[in-house]
Amino acid sequence: MRRKPPRPLTPLELDVMDALWAAGSGTVQTVRERLGPRRPLAYNTVQTILTILHRKGRVKRRLVGKAFVYEPMVSKQQTAAAMIRGLIDRVFGGSPAALVMTMLEDEHIRAEDLRRIRRLIRQHEDDAR
Repeated sequence: MRRKPPRPLTPLELDVMDALWAAGSGTVQTVRERLGPRRPLAYNTVQTILTILHRKGRVKRRLVGKAFVYEPMVSKQQTAAAMIRGLIDRVFGGSPAALVMTMLEDEHIRAEDLRRIRRLIRQHEDDAR
């Protein structure tokens, strides 16, 4: 039987994970400070989100003194890839090409990004040969 894909992160959970990825590991207070003024959250809110992330298997924690120290169990790249796969499945009917076509049709894509995309496509074609 196939394992159920992990539930996607909420925007708030993603902000907390971003702070934890930036710190590498840390206590609730460390994560709260990393969030800073762009996302001012109460201590209890950060603690609750980290507990949820722990239950979801996204972070591990260990007791050091009187405080838990949290550490990501998934990388930012793994998380982004899973979120993109979910987006492709839900919005684009499972077609990565439909996602790419939508992105390319977007008027806001920069020439620099298009060059990088072309380079990556060539690399992947070369690797596939």
